[in-house]
Amino acid sequence: MEDCRKPVICKVHSFPLWLEEFFKKNIFSFFTQAAGTETLPPTIVEGQTDLFLRRLWGNPEEDLPFKPRYLLTLTVGSNQMEMVDKAVSKFDKDWMIVLFHYDAHTDAWDQFEWSQRAVHVSVRKQTKWWYAKRFLHPDVIEPFEYLFLWDEDLDLEHFDAHKYIELVRKHGLDISQPGLEPDRGLTWQMTKRRGDVEVHKTTEEKPGWCSAGPHKPPCAAFVEIMAPVFSRKAWRCVWHMIQNDLVHGWGLDFGLQKCATPAHERIGVVDAQWIRHKGVPSLGSQATVEGRPPWEGVRERCNKEWRMFSERMKRAEDIQKNVTLKSQH
Repeated sequence: MEDCRKPVICKVHSFPLWLEEFFKKNIFSFFTQAAGTETLPPTIVEGQTDLFLRRLWGNPEEDLPFKPRYLLTLTVGSNQMEMVDKAVSKFDKDWMIVLFHYDAHTDAWDQFEWSQRAVHVSVRKQTKWWYAKRFLHPDVIEPFEYLFLWDEDLDLEHFDAHKYIELVRKHGLDISQPGLEPDRGLTWQMTKRRGDVEVHKTTEEKPGWCSAGPHKPPCAAFVEIMAPVFSRKAWRCVWHMIQNDLVHGWGLDFGLQKCATPAHERIGVVDAQWIRHKGVPSLGSQATVEGRPPWEGVRERCNKEWRMFSERMKRAEDIQKNVTLKSQH
């Protein structure tokens, strides 16, 4: 056999183009097949999926003449159709639209032309974080550069989606949100819109709120959970941090710093593209709480989940720290 390491002419054996492409994409999985696929020939294993809609006819290779680059998901109820329609009008064909219906009313949305191209998932009385954990696995959204995981009650009158993407790239943000107009009052100064900058990544808060440090939440590395935007890389981390049984997402905003490095540089608020949060208590009215207003039961659950998430994170950090210390000895 000829040794190609020697300065002699060697014969190069070429493979069919389809096989070369397979090896480029699957060279590692070829040798370590996923559990359950051991009896399958490696080249028939399809380890990827997506949300793109397919036709029932024609050539499968011609189903997708155009692929959206970004994904917008909204968790919606039919009472907010007008508001959602206005919001979706701000996103063109570069965005794929997914609606998660918490009231199970899907047919009424057929009146909108864009709804015919959207993906609709309907489960009663569930939150966007419940949906996200079950339907937005990182492998499913891998084709999209950015994920907009937004609430339904947002006023986007002053928002331009493409300019937003430009600013996110310009300032190197893996996790972001539009600035919030403070006309309804705000919980966090970090997400308040500033009129003199394109983007901000730090803020001053109330006395004692920055005790963890100026580069820590809620004074930096922080966005709220109502209108976050994630790069695909950041979402792969965030999805794994979402707790399966904690459906409201409270506390996640303080954990997002784990999914961007350095967090105080890669997480920020885009002031030049800003929105208003209407604060419509939609899911709050969906609760069933005996002897109390529905919203009280929902708020109580939110606060409980925040405590539980914080306790789990602290416990996980302690375990990680101990393991690291042991490995160094």
